[in-house]
Amino acid sequence: MSSQPIAVRPNNEEPLVGCVILNWNGWRDTVACLDALRSIEYSRMSIVLVDNGSTDDSVARIQAAHPAVRLLQTGKNLGFSGGNNVGIREVMRQEVEYIWLLNNDTEPAPQALRELVRTAEADSRIGAVGSVLHYASDPHKVQAWGGGWINLWYGYSSHATEPPKGGGRLDFLTAASILVRRRALEEVGLMDDRFFLSWEDAELCFRLRKNGWSLAVASGAVVLHKVGATTNKKVLTIDRHFTASAMRFLSQYSHVPRLSTLLFLSLRVMHRALTGRMEGVRLVWKGVKDYQNRDRRAALPLA
Repeated sequence: MSSQPIAVRPNNEEPLVGCVILNWNGWRDTVACLDALRSIEYSRMSIVLVDNGSTDDSVARIQAAHPAVRLLQTGKNLGFSGGNNVGIREVMRQEVEYIWLLNNDTEPAPQALRELVRTAEADSRIGAVGSVLHYASDPHKVQAWGGGWINLWYGYSSHATEPPKGGGRLDFLTAASILVRRRALEEVGLMDDRFFLSWEDAELCFRLRKNGWSLAVASGAVVLHKVGATTNKKVLTIDRHFTASAMRFLSQYSHVPRLSTLLFLSLRVMHRALTGRMEGVRLVWKGVKDYQNRDRRAALPLA
């Protein structure tokens, strides 16, 4: 797909934003998310919903509730990155200046998108803007203030729950709600679909930073997040995908990837073994095999 040229817009016109939402067997959350988007206080937003190979009646349910929403079907589960890339390519056929990746288990506040865009427009070198995620089950509690940090020695990540002290920098932004500048994606490429589940947002953010783009957080962009509404259906399989993705991430960004990977795997296996979670140990090793066997393609280009 060739890149769509962006026409010069009037100074008083809001940038066109393409919102991409991914659904996998989660139509109830998706319908609630789309309901919330009806209240968004932003004049120029185009929504594309991608059904990522659902095996339930998600497509029919969503179409019945929101018949006007553009809905694409992948036909099979392409993973988080692969499914989102389908939607990103679709919205980039339009003259969008930003892509808003939004989890289907979120409900953004009415002003969330305007705050994201306002933050991005303040500095042309901002490649991505994160939101302030609150637990849907406890709306006064912050789950993540934009994103967090990663210890590259052993692959441990943590979320910020307030602005970093002293103007400190975040390593990554969580893709539960992230606004990405189109020009940044055109420069660094789309999400890396070798990351089937987990670490894909961190990888994209590290790639953006490596290419000179900065990250920011819109403190007024509040989004309620149900946290793992899709993945908690098969909690154990997360160990497998998380392991494979973490190994891939460390191989790309750790200064000592072999040592980091060894520490990461040792800690995961030890913790599960000591707590009697032998099925978890087995799935960690399955993740190792997945990483070793998966086709090591480069991050996807726009074409």
